[in-house]
Amino acid sequence: MVIRKATRDDRAALGRLGVLLMDVHYNFDRRRFLEPGANASAGYARFLISQLDDPDSMIFVAQADGVVVGYCYAVVEPMSWKELRDEAGFISDLALDPAARRQGAGRKLVEAAIEWFRERKLARVMLWTSTQNAAARELFLRAGFRPTMTEMTLDL
Repeated sequence: MVIRKATRDDRAALGRLGVLLMDVHYNFDRRRFLEPGANASAGYARFLISQLDDPDSMIFVAQADGVVVGYCYAVVEPMSWKELRDEAGFISDLALDPAARRQGAGRKLVEAAIEWFRERKLARVMLWTSTQNAAARELFLRAGFRPTMTEMTLDL
């Protein structure tokens, strides 16, 4: 397993994994999350590739036997009065091919993101995870994260 920075050559893999992330969340709660449409892979890939030149963003990929099997999208978020928090590192996405789960790729991707935030001298790293995603929550707890907020949704 190799963890490396994503490149533009990873566009197709990032799109494929981004749609997988969308599918998982959409199936958790179809009223809360975006439904992956016909162009979701291209759209997600376009978005992630656009982040490669942002100095406050980093995308790491996990590669096994030459194939990208996961990615982690990390971003520095400025201080937010709305969220009552100082500047923080955010793990915005962690997506793994189902065949690569439980093999250490997720842990290694999270560790790479945390180290990138440490190098930037940030005081904290935050993330959101679905209440229904027990495996992800367990991974994040083992990495040292602690629950702090619960998102609630009211459909109108």
